[in-house]
Amino acid sequence: MFAFSETSEKEIEKQLVKYPPERKKSAILALLRIAQQQNGYVSAEAMEEIGRRLDLSPAYVESVCSFYTMYYTRPVGKYVIMFCINVSCHLLDCDNLLEHTAKKLNIQVGETTADKMFTLLREECLAECSRAPVMRINNDYHVNLTPQKIDQILDSLK
Repeated sequence: MFAFSETSEKEIEKQLVKYPPERKKSAILALLRIAQQQNGYVSAEAMEEIGRRLDLSPAYVESVCSFYTMYYTRPVGKYVIMFCINVSCHLLDCDNLLEHTAKKLNIQVGETTADKMFTLLREECLAECSRAPVMRINNDYHVNLTPQKIDQILDSLK
């Protein structure tokens, strides 16, 4: 059974007053964010609770959650590495850079390191085409990537 913490409950109250009662389902993204901030990801139980509060089916909440790549439906590492795979990055060898990163971390794309430090994911577009190839680690962008630059960045986070 999922329960929001007291701090999360206060944040939920702040969010719900922004919407008239007949539009409370519009708070879904805010509640997903709050659940993820609390637990590090949005569990199925959290989706059920969000649905209950907003009068939405758990399937609807899950469909919204799974649409946005900023929400995680399973535990992730301390550092979430999102590699842009769109055309600009693709043309500048992002596939090999992604493979290099996976080998360095000894994981596959979609996995988390055994020490729970890093999760490696693909992202369709990070909107930094002029400085491709690019990856985002949590909220920090790293651009004009090379294997050496990636090694330096990862080593600085360990």
